[in-house]
Amino acid sequence: MDLLAFLMRSADWPDTASAARLASDWKPRRVAKGAHVAQQGQPENREFIILDGCVASQIHDPNGNAVCVGLYVGPCVVAPNIARTRDGMSLVSVEALSDTKVVQMDSDVLTDRMIRSEPVRDWANGVLSAELARKSDREWCLAALGGSDRLAWFRTRYPGYEQIFVHSLIASFLGMTPVTLSRLRNTVGSA
Repeated sequence: MDLLAFLMRSADWPDTASAARLASDWKPRRVAKGAHVAQQGQPENREFIILDGCVASQIHDPNGNAVCVGLYVGPCVVAPNIARTRDGMSLVSVEALSDTKVVQMDSDVLTDRMIRSEPVRDWANGVLSAELARKSDREWCLAALGGSDRLAWFRTRYPGYEQIFVHSLIASFLGMTPVTLSRLRNTVGSA
């Protein structure tokens, strides 16, 4: 999908010209499968939109173990910079799981556009609100639901993702082992 078409899916734009002005500020980037869009522990000041492809956001502990905290299939916005950085450093690694078409913008540039344009501000605040809702929903799932209910929750919120992402990432995202996920899929049925 092209960036302008993606932006225009939002009702926040009064006209195509407003969205086109913002679209012109984003810089395209191709990310090869296995490469990082952003890397944990590295300086990070960009916002990202995935136009085509899929990426996973993971947090790595000092021993190299990873926990998946986000799964994204384009076209979509990756969690806003404010939600994935601290003091200018990335808290997560965002890895391309396929050859991925990304557009990126410096966070300060987007903030400036938000100050100067109400439609940009409304769009960006909507993106941030949606990300907060997604994170809160996942936290609730992990705290309140058992294994089979987590899988049902995932299938409802992320239809088709079982066919896109490796099951070890999905298991990590759902706070369970790959063996548990496999057993649940065999018991409940594959999607």
